[in-house]
Amino acid sequence: MHKGRGGPSYIMALEKGRNLFKKISEPLVSKLEGVNPATLTWLTLPTGLAAAWLMMNAGEGSDGGLMMIGAAVLMAAAMALDGLDGNLARATGKVTRWGDYLDHTLDRVLDVVWILALGYNAYWFGHIELAWTAAMLTMFGSYLGTQAQAVSGSRNYGGFSRADRMVLTFIALIATAIMAYLDTSSWGEFEGISINPIAIIIAISALGGAYTFIVRFMKAKSELQSLDKTKPLSTPKDD
Repeated sequence: MHKGRGGPSYIMALEKGRNLFKKISEPLVSKLEGVNPATLTWLTLPTGLAAAWLMMNAGEGSDGGLMMIGAAVLMAAAMALDGLDGNLARATGKVTRWGDYLDHTLDRVLDVVWILALGYNAYWFGHIELAWTAAMLTMFGSYLGTQAQAVSGSRNYGGFSRADRMVLTFIALIATAIMAYLDTSSWGEFEGISINPIAIIIAISALGGAYTFIVRFMKAKSELQSLDKTKPLSTPKDD
């Protein structure tokens, strides 16, 4: 039977991806053993913000295309750093609650900043209200994952994952760069919105965020109700 996005097959695919990245990054991790993993985590912020600046300011022509390619490279670098910090922490025995908290916090910051940067790009999109909607829906989905972890102790990864969104955003940036080089900015219009890779990834982020919110809410509801039956919370008795 086919499993849903939050099912075992999808979790297994994610785990295989993590293991592949871990294997590829092992030589680099061994050379970074003297580095504090939090340093790599913090480096994702300026790298991601630099990517956002390019996303927001890229225009037409070869210059705009080059900026979009630069944004894609810097976003990929930020994602690589985001994976390296955890691998380094585990390899050096420096896994901490603070490191996990910092990692998730900066992930959420960059999630919102990247969507807004694309939305604020006047040449490729420029519909600020839609960008804010997409950013908020993305945050709602992410929030339920971390809230489930805070309440039950286990992370809820159901729905449209951050990895999914980042891969599609990378593809959208490269596709937009190609369009810029070809001096075209859209494939048409819908309700006054230019149809291009940037508009599509913002729409996907919004729909993916809403879908993730629903999937994670229903999964958390089921898991927490089951947990309440097996391990009910103790209630202090009145004296």
